[in-house]
Amino acid sequence: MSDARLISTFLEAQAAELDAAVNTQLAYARDLNDFSGWCTVHKMGLMEATQTDIESYLVDLEASGLAQSTRARRLSAIRQLYRFSFEEGWRADNPALRISGPKRRKLLPKTLTEAEVDALLSASRDSGRAGDRLRNTCLMELLYATGMRVSELVSLPVSAARGNPQMLLVRGKGGKERMVPLSPPAQGALVEWLKRWDETEETARIAKAATPSKFLFPSRSKAGHLTRHRFYLMIKEFAVAAGVSPANVTPHTLRHAFATHLLAHGADLRVIQTLLGHADVGTTEIYTHVLEERLRDLVLEHHPMAQD
Repeated sequence: MSDARLISTFLEAQAAELDAAVNTQLAYARDLNDFSGWCTVHKMGLMEATQTDIESYLVDLEASGLAQSTRARRLSAIRQLYRFSFEEGWRADNPALRISGPKRRKLLPKTLTEAEVDALLSASRDSGRAGDRLRNTCLMELLYATGMRVSELVSLPVSAARGNPQMLLVRGKGGKERMVPLSPPAQGALVEWLKRWDETEETARIAKAATPSKFLFPSRSKAGHLTRHRFYLMIKEFAVAAGVSPANVTPHTLRHAFATHLLAHGADLRVIQTLLGHADVGTTEIYTHVLEERLRDLVLEHHPMAQD
């Protein structure tokens, strides 16, 4: 079996059996194709690679200056591939079984202050034409109110926003669904945008100019909805208008701000895990520094020995 066919079969199995998200499959494909290319240069196929070969590949990645997190992700993809090959009986061994990869450092996520978020939200309300302002405000309010991943936000079906505007149905990684509550400002922004959305779609229907969109944030892109790249550029524009450093503002920093600000105001870590759609609370624990800071402030403020 060729390397290309092996990778393709593995990815198909991941999609069918584990319901792997599209972005996860694309990441696996990139990582495995890179390793396959390395094997080709070294006159072997994936089915001939040994533990020593995989370790040599990882050494080469480190020597080329590849980030620790990227090397760990590459090894994870390779492990999955060889475990699959072993279980399917294509190999009598799993050469990646005993390889210990680089441990990922738990870096504190970049986030934004509440004042910076307020400035960004204000900038979104004043950007572009009237229709654009409603859409932009809705995008930003939903992102900060829910902590959604940007891919989840831009691909929201309009049906998810119908009915009770106090809750929003979000489809996350692996197709898993979760309900997230909306803040009053987010509810208001959503209601206003839905009114404009309905008016625009009705006008298009009467003019027979286009088929109705199923997305809350439609666009002329191939996917039919606002792209992640376009929203990334939009949020940079909001940052400039708000006087916030664009280098510190991405859709993901808004997601981190959502979690950080909730924890700072007393939310439970398990609740944050559910709202963010993390499968493991260990992923959410990157925010525990917020809890530590709050506990320190509580002690300094209330402990009798801390008083002057």
